[in-house]
Amino acid sequence: MIGVVVTLSPELPFDRDAVVKVAEGARPLFEGMPGLRQKAFTLDEDGSRARNIYLWDDEDAARAFFSDDLVERVTELYGVRPVLEFVEIIALVDNA
Repeated sequence: MIGVVVTLSPELPFDRDAVVKVAEGARPLFEGMPGLRQKAFTLDEDGSRARNIYLWDDEDAARAFFSDDLVERVTELYGVRPVLEFVEIIALVDNA
């Protein structure tokens, strides 16, 4: 399993309501997506950074999803270029 942490750090804090609206609008796009186990939309308490955290079944699916086109769309949507970090998930606790 692989995780992808997408960090968005604008020069000025995000408008929380705007970020919530984007997340709520995007949520249905990810529900049932093949290969994607979980996705979390997050926003720091002060609005200075948003992080979206993805858990994928395999690295190929994760890397295929994060194409150059997607990075450009995210940049346009949030007004800041995302930083992507691919991390190996070595253990996962799911208390759902």
